[in-house]
Amino acid sequence: MNGRFEILKKEGFAKRGRFETVHGTIETPVFMNVGTVAAIKGAVSTEDLERIGTQVELCNTYHLHVRPGDDKIKTLGGLHKFMSWNKPILTDSGGFQVFSLASLRKIKEEGVTFSSHVDGRKIFMGPEESMRIQSNLASTIAMAFDECPNSKADRKYVSDSVERTTRWLERCKKEMNRLNSLEDTINKDQLLFGINQGAVFEDIRIEHAKRISEFDLPGYAIGGLAVGETHEEMYNIIEKTIPYLPSEKPVYLMGVGTPENILEAVERGVDFFDCVYPSRNARHAHLYTDHGKINLMNAKYELDDSPIEEGCRCPTCQRYSRAYLRHLLKAKEMLGMRLCVLHNLYFYNNMMSEIRDSLDNGNFADYKKRKLSSMSENNA
Repeated sequence: MNGRFEILKKEGFAKRGRFETVHGTIETPVFMNVGTVAAIKGAVSTEDLERIGTQVELCNTYHLHVRPGDDKIKTLGGLHKFMSWNKPILTDSGGFQVFSLASLRKIKEEGVTFSSHVDGRKIFMGPEESMRIQSNLASTIAMAFDECPNSKADRKYVSDSVERTTRWLERCKKEMNRLNSLEDTINKDQLLFGINQGAVFEDIRIEHAKRISEFDLPGYAIGGLAVGETHEEMYNIIEKTIPYLPSEKPVYLMGVGTPENILEAVERGVDFFDCVYPSRNARHAHLYTDHGKINLMNAKYELDDSPIEEGCRCPTCQRYSRAYLRHLLKAKEMLGMRLCVLHNLYFYNNMMSEIRDSLDNGNFADYKKRKLSSMSENNA
């Protein structure tokens, strides 16, 4: 059944689940690999993503609207066909750009006026526009249009912003229902997730969680974290907010994070994650291992003929040495970035598989303790 979330096991607040969608089943907890412009940065192909165990790809509504244009993607049969990916896709709403393009925006009740980062042209996006763009993209899961207030914003600003985000959610749901009923809509089973906001104000977060829960959506996200607050503040907000979101629906923590962040958030009840860290770090020679992060640019790897990590089953570690990868990166050869991105994404995807296995076996707490301990051994 499309949008059905089944909780298979629980350990404390941590959940092992299964989310049914029109494009396939998502085993949770899950890390969504970030393909901003319908591609993972670093020349990673669809075949690569399948090979390293990717379940869901996340694409960016704003960027695809600007280039090549969501109308063109619809003409070409939707995002799945366009990028030759037949598994689930989640599209963000463009709301984060309201936050990240602060110097180029103007927020009103109707929506937000942007200046395109590509050519400077004016773009207007509100709830209806965001839903129409995401409908054209025909993603599996669409995110509601919201504003992500700065974590350091004052209480009055955050409160007003959250109230507007709630009104926008109502408009998003109404517009998605309309779009899903149209004959020429590619994915008539598109799912809508609402987003909880409130910066680091516990009471605003809790009240907003209660309000958006009334919309009875297939899933809910916690947004506006990992944008300047401390890890302790982030964990506290997750702990305080999740109990007020529907317990039978998946929770998505947007834009988070490090392996440590993910382990801590799973323990607190989060099911979906995404972050640019693994691919971005890989492109700069920072690689994840079970014994900490390594920097391949360090001279000590110049003659190191071992793989990034002994025993790793990723395509890169199966064949290539640290010395060779370091050479490629130093020579600014794209193959170096590609192979490093493959390793880091595999590390994340494999870690999520290990988390699911530990929850299946009832030993997540032990797994988390061991993983955090081993990853703190080496950062060099």
